[in-house]
Amino acid sequence: MHKLSDIARVLGVEIDPATDRAIARVANLEEAREDDLSYIGSDRFVERFATSKACVVIAPHALTLPVTPAMIIRVADSELAIGKVLELMAPRLTPSAPGIHPTAVIAPGVQFGQDVSIGPNVCVASGARIGDRTVLRANVVIDQGCVVGHDCVFHSNVVLREFVEVGNRVTIHAGSVLGTDGFGYRWNGKEHVKIPQIGTVVIEDDVEIGSCTCIDRAKFGQTRIGRGTKIDNLVQVGHNVKTGAHCILCGQVGVAGSTVLGNGVVMGGGSAARDHVKIADGTMVAARGGIGSDTSPGEILAGYVGTPHKQWLREQAAIHKLPELIKTVRALEAEIEKLKSKT
Repeated sequence: MHKLSDIARVLGVEIDPATDRAIARVANLEEAREDDLSYIGSDRFVERFATSKACVVIAPHALTLPVTPAMIIRVADSELAIGKVLELMAPRLTPSAPGIHPTAVIAPGVQFGQDVSIGPNVCVASGARIGDRTVLRANVVIDQGCVVGHDCVFHSNVVLREFVEVGNRVTIHAGSVLGTDGFGYRWNGKEHVKIPQIGTVVIEDDVEIGSCTCIDRAKFGQTRIGRGTKIDNLVQVGHNVKTGAHCILCGQVGVAGSTVLGNGVVMGGGSAARDHVKIADGTMVAARGGIGSDTSPGEILAGYVGTPHKQWLREQAAIHKLPELIKTVRALEAEIEKLKSKT
């Protein structure tokens, strides 16, 4: 258990020492027990808050809440605050010890930085360089000529194909593959001819990539993922795609070849972009949305093909009114015919 005073300290708030108590765990409002801490982010959850058993709830300053026995800790952003609490209360896992596991297969001439951790059955090919304090967990494959920066963590079964470059503080989750051949074929009248994909993939600093995501190498030049970008599980990034800094690609996003994303682009789950489009800074694409043409900075798009969000909402509302509208039109047509017959 953790003390409430420890939690207050990491949040930078003060509490009355007389109210200090043990906190068993973090839980959502519905499942929280009497010794648990929870949080609320918006007025959508006020009803759940009112019936919650949590003894402590983190809430935004501006949110009005009903009186309950729970102690309220006010913060500017409850989502960011709960992140700090989770970091404090996370189970302390045994850190990966520096060293190379005896089952690892390391080619001659590989360059390792200081305090690297190389797990069971890892394979590192010739010409690769691995930076200081980087951790390669079981079954990771680093192909020839790859460069991996400092303080990276590659979870089990990650594969870096030849000549991929990864910056510092990059986390790649289990099963992802970087540097697969781009999907390049050309019909010659008889068959699909493979176009060689001789470029590479470059991952900038502070990127996180989820499980089972694939980022293809460029036909020539680079596929590049910008600094601080976060990519979810099961995402496909095509050849020669370039993202700006701090983009978000949610689960099952597909970005076709040579598309360029600006800074801070957010693509919701299952959304997609066709090839060779430019998605401007700050564009947001709703889940399952499709981008078929260039966007303007800060646009919010929804539907297929992506439409300005407010326009899409109006269109969807209008669709539900179509049956009644058709009845009205037919009635008006009948009235018009009656009027015509009288003339």
